[in-house]
Amino acid sequence: MKPTISVGSGDEDTLWAVIATAGRLSRVANVYRNRNAALEDRAWRAQQVSAYEDFLRRSEQPVPHYSVAPIRRADLPKKWSPLPALGFLRGQFI
Repeated sequence: MKPTISVGSGDEDTLWAVIATAGRLSRVANVYRNRNAALEDRAWRAQQVSAYEDFLRRSEQPVPHYSVAPIRRADLPKKWSPLPALGFLRGQFI
């Protein structure tokens, strides 16, 4: 008897995205192959933002919120690049 070879479930094109939202603007902050890694990144980014939340409010900047959602590789913008967690402090959110 020959061993069974796994050919994948067809979801290899599906990734987990950490989505950053500030005001009406949203951007894919980073992508991961599994949901747990994306959830860890979202929690880390939220912690970083909470450390600077008072500063953002005093400077009248929108406070970014992070969420996790599945995304297809084909749905990523062509020139997409990861968003630094504190890039919003240098005006590099979008």
